[in-house]
Amino acid sequence: MTSQSNSRGVIGVITLLFTVLSALYLLIGGVWLLAVGGSAYYVITGVVLLGVAWLLWRRSPAVLLLYALVLIGTAIWALYESGPDFWALAPRSGVLVIFGVWLLLLVSWRLEGERKLGVASLVVALVAWAGILVYANFNDPQQVNGTLNASAPASVASTGIDPSDWPAYGRTQEGTRYSPLQQITPDNAKNLQVAWTFRTGDMKGPDDPVEITNEVTPIKIGDLLYLCSPHQILFALDAKTGTLKWKFDPRLKNDPSFQHVTCRGVSYVDLSASATAAAPAAPAAAPASDAAATADASGAAATPASGAAVADASGAATAACTRRIYLPVNDGHLYALDALTGQRCAGFGNNGDLDLQHAQPVTTPGMYEPTSPSIITSKVIIVAGAVEDNFSNREPSGVIRGYDVRTGELLWAFDPGAKDPNHIPGPGEHYTWNSPNSWAPAAYDAKLDIVYLPMGVKTPDIWGGDRTPELEQYATGLLALNASTGKLAWFYQSVHHDLWDMDQPSQPTIADITDKDGKTVPVVYAPAKTGNLFVLDRRTGALVVPAPEMPVPQGAAPGDHVAPTQPFSQLTYRPSKNLTDADMWGATMFDQLVCRVMFHQLRYEGTFTPPSLQGTLVFPGNLGVFEWGGLAVDTDRQIAVANPIGLPFVSRLIPRGPGNPLEPEPGAKGSGTESGIQPQYGVPYGVTINPFLSPLGLPCKQPAWGYISAIDLKTNEIVWKKRIGTVRDSSPIPLPFKMGMPMLGGPIVTAGGVAFIGATADNYIRAFNVNNGEQVWEARLPAGGQATPMSYSINGRQYVVIAAGGHGSFGTKLGDYVIAYALPPQ
Repeated sequence: MTSQSNSRGVIGVITLLFTVLSALYLLIGGVWLLAVGGSAYYVITGVVLLGVAWLLWRRSPAVLLLYALVLIGTAIWALYESGPDFWALAPRSGVLVIFGVWLLLLVSWRLEGERKLGVASLVVALVAWAGILVYANFNDPQQVNGTLNASAPASVASTGIDPSDWPAYGRTQEGTRYSPLQQITPDNAKNLQVAWTFRTGDMKGPDDPVEITNEVTPIKIGDLLYLCSPHQILFALDAKTGTLKWKFDPRLKNDPSFQHVTCRGVSYVDLSASATAAAPAAPAAAPASDAAATADASGAAATPASGAAVADASGAATAACTRRIYLPVNDGHLYALDALTGQRCAGFGNNGDLDLQHAQPVTTPGMYEPTSPSIITSKVIIVAGAVEDNFSNREPSGVIRGYDVRTGELLWAFDPGAKDPNHIPGPGEHYTWNSPNSWAPAAYDAKLDIVYLPMGVKTPDIWGGDRTPELEQYATGLLALNASTGKLAWFYQSVHHDLWDMDQPSQPTIADITDKDGKTVPVVYAPAKTGNLFVLDRRTGALVVPAPEMPVPQGAAPGDHVAPTQPFSQLTYRPSKNLTDADMWGATMFDQLVCRVMFHQLRYEGTFTPPSLQGTLVFPGNLGVFEWGGLAVDTDRQIAVANPIGLPFVSRLIPRGPGNPLEPEPGAKGSGTESGIQPQYGVPYGVTINPFLSPLGLPCKQPAWGYISAIDLKTNEIVWKKRIGTVRDSSPIPLPFKMGMPMLGGPIVTAGGVAFIGATADNYIRAFNVNNGEQVWEARLPAGGQATPMSYSINGRQYVVIAAGGHGSFGTKLGDYVIAYALPPQ
């Protein structure tokens, strides 16, 4: 009897203490929130919970009725704020519903007096909440559940490329990420299994920066697969088995100050007289050997000497380096290698090594980094690269250059910050400091001989008071150049006077689209971080889908200004409305309350709210709605698959003063990451850039943070949109809740009607039915899949390959895996 009484006493004390503490937390926090302009709900609930605590102290059965009113009132308020969105309702209801069950099962029997009305009221309230949550779980208001009308093509149009190959980063240099293979379908994708696994052995070292990533999309020509690892080690694999044929190590010197250590891919060209850019010939199969050939930057190689003849697939003799792989390296070099053997091409640059630091105003390794594969024509290789963001106003130029594809001789330059962009510096001259750069992959139209380059902004990114008209002219937009001469064809600016790092972040996509009037329109799609999808006539740069200029918030930091308007495309995934404190989120109502207070303490007036000393909520955030993954476009059905994300960031300008000098100390280096404190030496402010997170480290904006979606390109209609990704690898408890996760990487589509994507912040690769967005397959990856997959076939068997190596600053598990999936052999 004594034991039972003690148990009752402990339960009573715990219940009362929890109620009082919760009430005080909500009351004090709610007053704070109300004072900064937020919801009154928390104050009201805090007061009512104090009443609940009083009734508990009195052991009054009225406590059950009063608490039922709390639950019902919360349900009305929650539905008013968020509608029937399960993950928006969960933090508003979770603690309260669990506590209601506690009261009903463990406390109600301790109360004195008639309890029937209170018990019945509380049961009704709990059942009502259960019904609301069940309904919300199956009726997601954020999803679009349409079906594409276009039927699968009876035959796939020829592009001049062997259907079994994937010879460029986006399969074609048009950037479509579309394979004509049809063996894998929505019906049989569930049978996919691992066909082979390759491990590069290239892992993060002690001298590497935070921003070490494995973002490669392999290419495949003939029987060989080519890929690079984070330290730009190049591997040639047997495409059927994944076994190593040869590798080349450029011996990149590790340095924690590098802002990026990554390699998104390599480029291939066939320079034989019979080859064309549209139909590259396959390299010969590598000689059968138990030992793979190895070469390094010193030139040593277990391969034939330069000039030795090798046999191609037909048996004809072919001079070494007729078929080449070009490898960009983060220390500012470009290597040309024989595609069959991996030996360096002696006639290109300095024994196969082209120094991209020539005529740069700064040559510090890591300040200029060509992280994406180059565009190659029959005559020219076009090279661009990243410039370290937000370090100083004395950084390398973002110059774009065209080199002779055979010799590496400089043919032309386009310096986006120069008065004459095509001027090539002479002795004693250099390119323009801090010119806008193009870090993402470019696209190429061989018929027009135009290369389309997604452009970023002059660094420092978050303050622009010192930018000249020349430095603004070609910043943050799509630049079209004549590939043979480097002369300007046209430029479209997607953000004016960019203060938010809203680069054009991904490879443009070229397609010929039949509009609703039956007319064929040659377009280029330019996905933007803002969520706008700019659709332009690729011949002229004229808008095909309207993007009217609209007013944006004003009031820049002292010494700067804001453009009065910005273009807003009518084809868009940008947020449909400005955020409010109702959009704030948390694991519980307690951290959600903190996020609401934090939201009101920041400056936020919608998209393009200027950077501030107060701290600005940047949404879309620095990752953007679109990142480097780009679109996947089925050019036969004229549909696109996209993976937009939505994660707010916070930027805060830091005035110069103690601990924040205007000029760097001698030997100062970069931080090795694009987030956190960024010095911006040489301008009046440093800046901090971070995701907008709760005290528990969760996003303060409610889910979803990531979707997969399809667009009918003939009508420019978003037909379906689904959440993608779970918190399995992000939460302390590995539960597979599908909230819709942030992503880095992109999708591909196949003529079989299947879209494949990794990218999410959980370790999975997934397949979706392109017609309706239904997930048809997923596979667990051994590390983060922040890469875009690819697909090819060997001997009639279709493979899907993804690099699973993780992403340092994104926080996914690091690894060194490359995995191929296929249907079981017949």
